[in-house]
Amino acid sequence: MWINKIIACPALMMSLVAGLSTFSCSSPEEKVKEDRPNIIWLMAEDISTDLECYGTAGVQTPNLNWLAEHGVKFENAYVTNSICSPSRSAMMVGVHQNQTNTQHHRSNRNIPLDSSFKPFTYWLREAGYTTILGHHGVMDQGRKIDVNFKHEAIGPWDGESQFGIFDQYDSLQVSAQPFFAQIQLKATHRGDWWDEVREQSSDPVDPDEVVLPPYMADDPVIRLDWAKYLDQMEFIDAEVGMIRRELEEKGMADNTIIIFIGDNGRCNIRGKGYLFEAGVHIPLIIYDPRVKQQKVNQQLVSATDITATVLDYAGISLPDYLSGQPIFREDFDRAQVYSSRDLWDEVMEKSRAISSGKWKYIRNDKPEVPYDAGQAYLEFYRPAVHIMRSLKTEGQLSAGQGVFFAESKPPEELYDLENDPFEMNNLALMPDYQAVKEKMRQELKTLETQYQSNDTTLEIEHPGAVDVLAWIKASEPEVYARMQAGEEVGFKKYTSLYKAQKRKEMK
Repeated sequence: MWINKIIACPALMMSLVAGLSTFSCSSPEEKVKEDRPNIIWLMAEDISTDLECYGTAGVQTPNLNWLAEHGVKFENAYVTNSICSPSRSAMMVGVHQNQTNTQHHRSNRNIPLDSSFKPFTYWLREAGYTTILGHHGVMDQGRKIDVNFKHEAIGPWDGESQFGIFDQYDSLQVSAQPFFAQIQLKATHRGDWWDEVREQSSDPVDPDEVVLPPYMADDPVIRLDWAKYLDQMEFIDAEVGMIRRELEEKGMADNTIIIFIGDNGRCNIRGKGYLFEAGVHIPLIIYDPRVKQQKVNQQLVSATDITATVLDYAGISLPDYLSGQPIFREDFDRAQVYSSRDLWDEVMEKSRAISSGKWKYIRNDKPEVPYDAGQAYLEFYRPAVHIMRSLKTEGQLSAGQGVFFAESKPPEELYDLENDPFEMNNLALMPDYQAVKEKMRQELKTLETQYQSNDTTLEIEHPGAVDVLAWIKASEPEVYARMQAGEEVGFKKYTSLYKAQKRKEMK
């Protein structure tokens, strides 16, 4: 079945329904006469491995299940940063973001990428691929790019006066020329649409069926919020089914590779913005219709490896500067994955992590910045934090749950992922693990040196959420009280009200 649940949400699903109507009226066209495959890169926002095919309870994702059953599901795929724009910058160039000075969120948007590097779409275009951004049938047309260097969505690229990354929008058409399409699946990103998606679902996820990780308190508000998150998973699963159906209808399914990946982990405690597994361990499924086998891959994979893999699929010689390796080559061998966290809005951080699959080592260079740093954007979108702050005050959190709310972070963290997948037991100070820690520490230093940039330029955008939150606390205390009780009051709604108030004051 292509689509799991009928989610008839008028404001959000108009384009999806229109797209499906178009498919039912079209007839299969002549198949592409081209040896090189088409490639679709589906980039889902803010998701950890919380799909049915990864064993998550309470959620149904039949279309992604199908891709996993007929393709390759990767169990140990990691992003290089736990925040969207640095992570996407690394994937777009194929180089760890710290090496290109793109590691700070929403920064350097007016500064050209160093001439040593190019977006990987440049190489695809040079090789004769049409590069496409977005899809008319998904939420907001799936056109997000969000990288930390000067760029434009559509147009040519020379890196000096022309900064276009893609050729065109939205059109998956049969042609003698192969295409590459990057389509963003937005629904799983925290947003004011979550309630609407849930309300319009024919069978929303039951909060009683979800399984919370042990670092989350078992509270009804937190369970409901988690269920809403899984509702969005089912929404994007429906979008994946729609895209697959279009490929079938147009006769392109047999020559189109589909890559499904997350840009960073779920936006919740220990997830997005953190180097714990929930922040950097992401789902990755690759379906190649030319290879008729199911496989579960246990190798360590970095998101920059996917960039190299796309170029390899297209038959392109790999640029020497790439951090990644094509994952289906026989000589693929990754011993560690390296992730980092730096500036996110008003919170300046510097943390680094390395994982060998068995061991995870995190170094926090700013331990004085707590995990719960009160970041304005997250105050609007993490009900669990508000609830668990209150539970901490009441003495109702376990020791493991309370770690997130400590006044500072440990300078170093070491976890045995095989025996402690939720990273509840920090071994960094335990005598029996000092040799492991020292080995991981030195390996991290090597990678940090390898992937650092001499460019320290930093131009940042002011995070508007800071002003909106300050205004709510000062002018709408009852609204902030509702937020503290775990209610998502609507960030966009109150941003609009704040801006209207400021305009009124200026008159």
